[in-house]
Amino acid sequence: MAGPIHFGAEVADARTAGRPIVALESSVLAQGLPIPANREAEARMRAAIVSRGAVPAITAVVRGVSTIGLAGDDLERFLARDGVTKVASRELAAAMMQGRDGATTVAASLTLAASAGLEVFATGGIGGVHREPAYDESADLLELATTPMITVCAGAKSILDLPGTLERLDTYGVTVVGYRTDEFPGFFTAHTGLRVLQRIEAPAEIAAIFRASRALGRRSAILVVQPPPAEAALDAEVVGRAVAQALVEARTVGVRGAAVTPFLLAAVERATDGRSLAANLALLEANAALAAEIAGALGAMR
Repeated sequence: MAGPIHFGAEVADARTAGRPIVALESSVLAQGLPIPANREAEARMRAAIVSRGAVPAITAVVRGVSTIGLAGDDLERFLARDGVTKVASRELAAAMMQGRDGATTVAASLTLAASAGLEVFATGGIGGVHREPAYDESADLLELATTPMITVCAGAKSILDLPGTLERLDTYGVTVVGYRTDEFPGFFTAHTGLRVLQRIEAPAEIAAIFRASRALGRRSAILVVQPPPAEAALDAEVVGRAVAQALVEARTVGVRGAAVTPFLLAAVERATDGRSLAANLALLEANAALAAEIAGALGAMR
């Protein structure tokens, strides 16, 4: 069984030099996005982070070794999906023991990043409360409730029960702040009609909220939500109709469990003539950019 976390060379150098680091998930690359869009996503997120003076750190389990800073041949293997399985936080230890290649979900990425002392994480959209069945909830929610890390996202995925997800975040005591928005975004869509309690205009303010939260001893994340870029955002009614129809189709053909999410996302992509994929790439880049600015602001405070 592998031992401590392995840091990629670039991330190790950044830690030594005290440079800001932004953690990223690997599941979106190995399972979430189709080939070759996954490669484009990695390049765009990396460029957005580096151009703002920070260092990207993709989290993963690499042949049984928990890794912060997936790169080189290992990254290529994950992009090609060569024997890579999806790993949630509850499966991290087993993946290490079995020597597997594991692409980390949001929850697993938060676990690894926090254990390595990182403070900022960027993703596309978090998991949440599913529409059907209502008791199906993503492990992302509980991890956000117990991991003190700034998490930047475009809200929760549009296929989910968004009011239920926001309510669960409230129940779990997760601080949700809107970056230049008063609404909780719906991943592909900017407008959901769901209000957030805090609107923040500058990355430094988010960094200050996080520092204050840590000073109070709070163990939950600061969830920063920003809408997808305006030029890429989709119409909420179009997405809503596509999801409703896809749910009917899923029930008809018997799609259940973990297969429901990719089924629904594929249905939305077909219904929007591929525009949902373009929106996904754009919001991943935008979230990475904002996370880098927040990480820089945290560094400046030190």
